[in-house]
Amino acid sequence: PLQPLTGAPPGVGRHRRSTMPPKGKKAAPVPVAAKKAAPAKEPTNPLFEKRAKVFGIGQALPPRKPLNRYVKWPKYVRLQRQRSVLLQRLKVPPAIAQFSRTLDKNLSGNLFKLLDKYKPETKAEKKERLVEVAKSEAAGGAQAGKKPVVVKFGINHITYLVEQGKAQLVVIAHDVDPIELVVWLPALCRKMGVPYCIVKGKSRLGSVVHHKTATALALTAIKPEDKLEFGKIVESCNANFTDRYAENMRKWGGGIMGVKSQARAKAVEKMIAKEKRNRLA
Repeated sequence: PLQPLTGAPPGVGRHRRSTMPPKGKKAAPVPVAAKKAAPAKEPTNPLFEKRAKVFGIGQALPPRKPLNRYVKWPKYVRLQRQRSVLLQRLKVPPAIAQFSRTLDKNLSGNLFKLLDKYKPETKAEKKERLVEVAKSEAAGGAQAGKKPVVVKFGINHITYLVEQGKAQLVVIAHDVDPIELVVWLPALCRKMGVPYCIVKGKSRLGSVVHHKTATALALTAIKPEDKLEFGKIVESCNANFTDRYAENMRKWGGGIMGVKSQARAKAVEKMIAKEKRNRLA
């Protein structure tokens, strides 16, 4: 804007341009006398030239994103995922929570190696054995040999063996559904003084006895060459399960909240602690 000049001599213009910048605008920066020298670029190998990707139309493909969250999973998948989340969130009684404490990997590996030695014979093997016994009896009148020592299965059969005191070790699956089928079995084994253990996988137990799944297995006899190894397994099972039964019956399971709920609870705790400090100060 033009500002009037006061006390100017005659013949001189009454107005001149102001050197102040207009309102609302910043003054231009002072020019730098000498710019800093740019750092020298390292020599690049022409064989490995860096080419930045351009994600435009008809250009490079965008990076792949995981679409798991956007998939409409089948109903059985959604149900089993919701069930696993519920089992974490809800409070679980001790009688059911004990099935989440299973035998460790090394011990269960040794146990299943032993169980594989006592697999029951298949129908074809049993038929072949009976045919051989019949032939020997018909030829020389020899008496039939004893039945092979095998692992026993079937929840009713195992219950009978435990009640009669014939079972030497009971192996229970941790994921039996409904859990009521085996929830009472640890208490029965403890009462009858039978060693027991809980292992992962009813399907793994089923593979031992040529079935899809098995709720529990029992050993009633052991060969002399396996007695040392069997004794070590029984000792470990007693230390982990039978001796700690009373302690496990006092431990509830579940009650684990999600990440967001835990963050909210921590924020509330911090706020309460801050208010206490302010009151004390």
